[in-house]
Amino acid sequence: MKYVLYAVLAVVAILVFLLLVAVIRTALMKTKKADYVPNPDPKRTDEYVQKLSEMVQYETISKRGEENIEKFLGFHKVLKKLFPTVHEKLEKTEIDGNLLFKWKGKSSEKPILIMSHQDVVEATGDWKYPPFSGEVAEGKVWGRGTSDTKCTVMAFFQAAEELLKEGYTPDCDVYIASSCTEEIGGDGAPKIVDYLDKQGVKLFLVCDEGGGIIQDPIAGIKGNFAMVGVFEKGYGDVKFIARSTGGHASAPPKNTPIARLSKFVAQVDKKNPFNVEFMPEVEAMFSKLAPYAGFGLRLIFGNLWLFKPLMKKLLPMISAQAGAMLSTTIAFTMSEGSNGYNVIPQEASICANMRYIPHQGTDESLEVISNLAKKYDIETEVVYKGYPSPCVDINGEAFKMVETAINECFPGVGCSPYVVTGATDARFYSKICDSCVRFAPVIYGPEQMKGMHGLDENIECNTLQGAVDFYKKIITMQKR
Repeated sequence: MKYVLYAVLAVVAILVFLLLVAVIRTALMKTKKADYVPNPDPKRTDEYVQKLSEMVQYETISKRGEENIEKFLGFHKVLKKLFPTVHEKLEKTEIDGNLLFKWKGKSSEKPILIMSHQDVVEATGDWKYPPFSGEVAEGKVWGRGTSDTKCTVMAFFQAAEELLKEGYTPDCDVYIASSCTEEIGGDGAPKIVDYLDKQGVKLFLVCDEGGGIIQDPIAGIKGNFAMVGVFEKGYGDVKFIARSTGGHASAPPKNTPIARLSKFVAQVDKKNPFNVEFMPEVEAMFSKLAPYAGFGLRLIFGNLWLFKPLMKKLLPMISAQAGAMLSTTIAFTMSEGSNGYNVIPQEASICANMRYIPHQGTDESLEVISNLAKKYDIETEVVYKGYPSPCVDINGEAFKMVETAINECFPGVGCSPYVVTGATDARFYSKICDSCVRFAPVIYGPEQMKGMHGLDENIECNTLQGAVDFYKKIITMQKR
């Protein structure tokens, strides 16, 4: 008994010592403040606002199973009107409504590509301003696509327009791309990639949407932070099917298909079946954010070597978004049973959307969930299987270039790597590029985040100049 007590005391002493080390490290950490606030030129802002408003007024909804190339060709005419010099000076390639421009540089070494998508999601419901009005009010441009992502399409075309008018020639080839199928996971971006691949193009950097300048990204972290997406999780759709002989509902047996599906869903909801881990990029994110936090959060974020086990437990409870960066996720989205209230189904199913984390991977994650489903006599049908994208080297030249451009264009902003839990067109470019960065250089506050794919989508007018300047900086940075 005496030796057990000594062992316990020794463990306590070690923990106290480690905690003391963490406290000292935190006390010595230099604190920072994310104090970037946009202060744009009113004349420039007015020009950008009017252009974005006109782009929003042209409806570019994409729908699965509906190919409407003519709609996007009409939108291209809007772009040609708004950015005439780009269309006059650059080499344009149109592929089934998808756009690619080549700006020939002094060299073809280390070419870059900036991109974002033309298409938008549907705009149902009761909006404050009509969703395709492009209304300018309350210091914002309103409408579907303002923040996702016609704001960035406007910004990089405008950046090129201004530089071309100045007679600028880039040091390397610059490509500008925009697909019309991003919102439906279509083949627009792959067609552009295949075209470039056939031309033998190997890109040094791709800059797409995915991250952004986020207001107050985590509870307790205040200010505007450039969250730079360095990889995205794999996308998957899965169907779970339970079968039986059916029967009349007046004499129900045990473990009907719906009962088994319910038990399965409840089990997954109760306990995450997937491995929870901190990838190096996620650790880097918290390390970058730590100096901006109060002492308590700074203690935890800045000392993950000690608090990582605790964070694995608590983070998913605190924030679903943060928790999604640590493991594969599954969300049950659709279900189907019999067509009658009094009929036990011979077959019932529930569908789910999965997002696969690199450290467990697509195939391993599917094996985990399939084995769990088998315990409830449920079959698993993989409807769509995608894989996580390769990760950008956060210590590499391309990432550092983007980081430098951010710091110069948005002085005082915090900057951190970020895991993209959704899906973007950038994932297709890994075939021809090792550094596919996801970053839209506009400020997304809570209102803008809520409006994306929802009601009353808008973007703050004062954020547009910074976006234009960012793309100009990326294009004109010293020879790589």
